[in-house]
Amino acid sequence: MFLASSPYFQQRFSSSSYLLTHFPAYITSISTVTSLASVTVLTRLQRSASYPQRIVASLCLNIVDFTLLAMSTILFRSISPQGYFGFLMLIVFTASLATGLCQNGVFAYVSGFGVPEYTQAIMTGQAIAGVLPCIAQIVSVLSVPESDAPRPGAPAQNSKSAFAYFLTATTVSLITLLAFLYLLRSRSDGSRTVETAQGLDNAQEEQAERKVVSLWSLLKKLRYMSMAVFLCFAVTMFFPIFTQEILSVRPHGTAPRLFHPSCFIPLAFLLWNTGDLVGRLLTAIPHLTLVRWPRVLFLLSVLRLIFIPLYLLCNVRGRGATINSDAFYLIIVQFLFGLTNGYIGSSCMMGAGKWVEKEELEAAGSFMGLMLMGGLTVGSLMSFLAA
Repeated sequence: MFLASSPYFQQRFSSSSYLLTHFPAYITSISTVTSLASVTVLTRLQRSASYPQRIVASLCLNIVDFTLLAMSTILFRSISPQGYFGFLMLIVFTASLATGLCQNGVFAYVSGFGVPEYTQAIMTGQAIAGVLPCIAQIVSVLSVPESDAPRPGAPAQNSKSAFAYFLTATTVSLITLLAFLYLLRSRSDGSRTVETAQGLDNAQEEQAERKVVSLWSLLKKLRYMSMAVFLCFAVTMFFPIFTQEILSVRPHGTAPRLFHPSCFIPLAFLLWNTGDLVGRLLTAIPHLTLVRWPRVLFLLSVLRLIFIPLYLLCNVRGRGATINSDAFYLIIVQFLFGLTNGYIGSSCMMGAGKWVEKEELEAAGSFMGLMLMGGLTVGSLMSFLAA
């Protein structure tokens, strides 16, 4: 969400070479460390957990965060890069708390039903959430005329397009909150105690019966699945750093506007997220899933390391590309890297429930969410090496 709007942030930080170079690494590191810390704490609070309440709280935080971020494109134009950086990091921190609440709540809540297809649907929904902001960013940039006098060294990006982009995120979060509240009110399935509108405050019976499972016990049962999803997302966190630094090989003066940095960077994110979405959809086909072969999933996670040197063959920071082709970068590197992330990540999250007892399903879902966030955190910290 934040890194898809890198061109706008590059403009805001253009007068500070350090912030211009390192802000993506700061965003990913603060985001993933905060999310991991919150998910770790929430995972240990199993007995008293109210997963729907966690989901609702996360959506409310997102609405506030992205509303403030949208307002900042209009009201905070004169502050220094360092001042705006501090504001942005605060927004990233609170948004990451929301991510931790949502990640823990959604995976635990859905895993409790014991239906792998529900988890696959959540993973697919997350991928769609990655695709839509990129489309919104590209449309918002193309819909606004380029600045007549962009700052040297920074891509042209009008604050109006950034405002529309962040306001879209606010709107989507609000719609999601209303839809989830409607789901809680309308669901009347008696096969499982559900915290509906009347039960959000009095789900003590379900909470009292919930089995508390140690993380070590879950790790022993899900060692290959958990390590596969951990490594998969750790490797994945290198892609945002490279994506915001790689430019089109076409000369800026003659290239279509879509290949200017303000559009090309979101386009690259779009290709990666589209591949991620396709990979998650593939797991819905029973004959294409590997949920029963956790060792194979772990091996595939290791093999994804090959994508990191492939980025170095592209036009990093405009220094020239070893393979002088935007198609190579967008399709072979971005799309396939996203495809493998979506396929392996979804397969691991879906397959976890097949290796634990029925009463451990919720805990297993929460644990796998923790390992996913752990991989994102380690990957984001290692991404400083590539920044």
